[in-house]
Amino acid sequence: MSQPRLIDGLQFARGAETLKGSLDLSRLPRLAEMRCVIQCLSYELRGRTDVQGRCWLQVSGDGALTLECQRCLKPVTFPLAFRAELLLAESEREIEAADDEFDRVLASKAMHVDRLVEDEVILALPMVPRHEQCSDGQGGTKAGKPSPFAELAKLKRIQ
Repeated sequence: MSQPRLIDGLQFARGAETLKGSLDLSRLPRLAEMRCVIQCLSYELRGRTDVQGRCWLQVSGDGALTLECQRCLKPVTFPLAFRAELLLAESEREIEAADDEFDRVLASKAMHVDRLVEDEVILALPMVPRHEQCSDGQGGTKAGKPSPFAELAKLKRIQ
């Protein structure tokens, strides 16, 4: 595995730097643990400062992932597109004391780009990945065979 990509968060933002790339599953261990397969994932990281002098990172990406359907346990493709604005905080105390709607991340001189991207991918995943309609015998219904729950719903309406 190659060396992780590191940035000095505050310097990156103050310099309005941009970093583009693509990632594979070997660089995203938490997604690998979730049995997520990345078909392709490209990202862009941009730094900026606002008029108040605060430092920001914009993390965006798109791609496609293969997840496990929670109905039929078969692979399901999930198109992914995300964009996040992260306010860089200089201390944990600053993050804890924040009383606004901004997402914050602790700035450091060695921020892992892969982890920043992986965090945003995880936040963009569906809570329960599933096909629109499953058609196998392990949790979905076979074509032409009524769902047992649909039959129960009919009985409920009769009463």
